[in-house]
Amino acid sequence: MFYVKNVPGWERALRLIVGAATVAASLSLLGGGWQGWLVGASGAGLVLSGLCGFCPACAMVGRRLKP
Repeated sequence: MFYVKNVPGWERALRLIVGAATVAASLSLLGGGWQGWLVGASGAGLVLSGLCGFCPACAMVGRRLKP
């Protein structure tokens, strides 16, 4: 299945930066508890959506890029 990008370039960059910071914070501040894993997984999701340019939550609400 092909996914159509629904996240603009500036938001992709922002998701990469915030996601990487979230993963770093979860590794350094929260440790190995379940809270750290949860925060790290959410940061990894942000990084993944920033790299792919597709956000499933945005797709569910019908968000599309203007041509």
